[in-house]
Amino acid sequence: MTTWTPALARDTGSLFLELADAIERDVTGGVLRPGQRLPPHRELADALGINVSTVTRGYREAERRGLLSATVGRGTFVASDAATATSMVAFEPSAPGMLEMGLITPLHFLDPDVSEGFRRIARRMDPRAFMRYSEPRGLPEHRAAGARWAARYGMEAGPEEIIVCAGAQHALTCILAGLLRSGDRIATDALTYPGLKTLAAMLGIRLVPIPMDEEGMTPAGLDTACRRDAIRAVYLMPGVHNPTTASMSNARRDAIAAVAAAHDLLIIEDDAYDLTHPGEAAPVGSRDRERSVYVAGMSKALAAGLRVAFIVAPRKLLKPLAQAVLNTVWMTPPLNVELAAMWIGDGTADAVLAAKRAEAARRYMEACDLLEGLRFRGKPSGFYLWLDLPAPWTGARFEAEAAKAGVSVFGAQRFVVGESAPPAAARISLTGTERMADLTHGLTVIRDLLLPDA
Repeated sequence: MTTWTPALARDTGSLFLELADAIERDVTGGVLRPGQRLPPHRELADALGINVSTVTRGYREAERRGLLSATVGRGTFVASDAATATSMVAFEPSAPGMLEMGLITPLHFLDPDVSEGFRRIARRMDPRAFMRYSEPRGLPEHRAAGARWAARYGMEAGPEEIIVCAGAQHALTCILAGLLRSGDRIATDALTYPGLKTLAAMLGIRLVPIPMDEEGMTPAGLDTACRRDAIRAVYLMPGVHNPTTASMSNARRDAIAAVAAAHDLLIIEDDAYDLTHPGEAAPVGSRDRERSVYVAGMSKALAAGLRVAFIVAPRKLLKPLAQAVLNTVWMTPPLNVELAAMWIGDGTADAVLAAKRAEAARRYMEACDLLEGLRFRGKPSGFYLWLDLPAPWTGARFEAEAAKAGVSVFGAQRFVVGESAPPAAARISLTGTERMADLTHGLTVIRDLLLPDA
């Protein structure tokens, strides 16, 4: 007998959608819990008196909505984040006085002077030249600037290998929509960037969680998953992993690249925070350029409002990526890219990044002082911490209690992929507040919650 039998109205003519709706309703209502195993397809079909194919379609639709996680040979489970808001941005205004220590913002008060930037452009040339339609790949001079920026990440490329995008999230959208199809599987770290999770769910692409260690994704775990599932791509953040801050050694990057080659995986590299703590290891994709796409973003280093990022891709992938740009925004606004290109060329971008690293280092030291006695990982000039929570705390409970105390943080449940239980941890932003006094207050609240007797 099945342990869960949903009630279906059977009056819509779409039983598989009714089943998916029932799963969503019972997840929201707490009847189905994160990590709970659902009945096998045939068992549920027999209990409901419907076709196995209907159950399969219903489970698949629920998986597309981010409610379920299916693993070949293990079964179908309620996703660990099924009842969790995974979006990094709240569409409702936050409570008055709430300190933002969940969302990572790039220290906007250190952004370059956009007014002076526009004046410089106007003195050099007629700005109307940037108000017209242009090629979806980006203007030649902007692609050249993109190649110079990608080199900051250690990804050497020529202008002909660059696609200009409207920010890193748009770059990921173009990669997933242009190079993959609904139903394809992407291997990711067991904890990963929530923006990838929501994007994949929107496009019907499945994420397969891969075990992690202190360096991030394990090569053995990736190889096992590829032998078990038909995986098309692997998504990586090897420099500064979001959310754990883990960094891959050169040896680990070599091993991951070897597994990708053995299983013919597309390597998608999105190292958004790598420039906050630059290392000496070259990107994983640099080891196999013909099967890799690299996202070189500018939001965290320069100015998020510009919405400029660059994709480095082999020639064979440029056409579908350019088509994806055309299908989504037609072109990245050339005036924005001209500002970014000017600041890349004249050293402003590097100076702003250096100032932001210095400010982040100051904030990291404040965290080290105030959180003494707690375990956390971070980079000396990084923008966030990965905080281990002492028993009996969970990420979800800590997030809720911190919010009651006026501090927004993100528990580990927002980042988990699949049905595995999230660790007792939380990501703490060091850059979400502008004033150092607010950061100090927020860190003090966190310490007092977790170490009330300290």
